Amino acid sequence: MKRIAYFFLPLALALLGLSACKEDDNTVEEFPNWQARNETYFTQAYQQALTASATNPNVKVLHAWSLPASRNQPTDFVVVKVLETGTGTIAPLYTDTAMVHLQGRLIPSTTYTKGKVFVQTWQTETFSPTSNAPQKVSNSQWGVGLGTALMHMHKGDRWQITVPAALATGIDSRYGIPANSTLVFDVTLAGSYHAGKTSAQLQAKRLIGATE
Repeated sequence: MKRIAYFFLPLALALLGLSACKEDDNTVEEFPNWQARNETYFTQAYQQALTASATNPNVKVLHAWSLPASRNQPTDFVVVKVLETGTGTIAPLYTDTAMVHLQGRLIPSTTYTKGKVFVQTWQTETFSPTSNAPQKVSNSQWGVGLGTALMHMHKGDRWQITVPAALATGIDSRYGIPANSTLVFDVTLAGSYHAGKTSAQLQAKRLIGATE
C-alpha cells in the first residue's frame, strides 16, 4: 500500500502544479467578447456616418449593391470616409479588375490598439503611391462590402472603408480573420479595367487619346 502511495504522490503533485499554472496563467485573450464588440463598433460607425453624411460629402453610407433596396439594416451598408479625392471619372464595375493600394485591419483588440493588420499591399512603413506598385485585384474577390465601395470610387480616390462582418464573407477564410469581424480598409484606387481587356490595352488607348 505504501508503494502505491509513493507512486501516486508525485503524480498528484504534478497535476496540482499544472492546475496552479492554469489558474496563474497570465495569457491575455486577444479578442474577448469579439462578436458583440464588433457589432457595437459597426453600429456606432454607421449611425455617426448616417448623421454626418447629410452635411459632409466626404462621409458616405453605401448600400450593398447585391441586396434589395428594401433591406435597410445597418449591416446592409458600408461606411466610407473620403481621405483624398482623385481626378478619375469612371468607376469600376463589380466584374472589373481594379489596381489598388490596400490595407485591411481589424477593430482594436487587446494588444493591437489600432487594430491588427491582416493584409497590406505596400512595403514601406507608411503608404506612398510613388514608392509602391498597386496590386491587381478582382472587385468580386473581396466580398460584397469592399466591392460595393470600389464600384463608387474613381482613379486617385483614397477611402477608409468600414465593412460589417455580414458583407465580408469569404475574406476571413483567406487571411485567418476571426469570425464576426468588422473590417476597416484603407484603399487607394490607382485604376481599373473591364473583363476581357488587359491593362496594357487600356494604356495603349490612353496614349492615343481614348479614356477608360
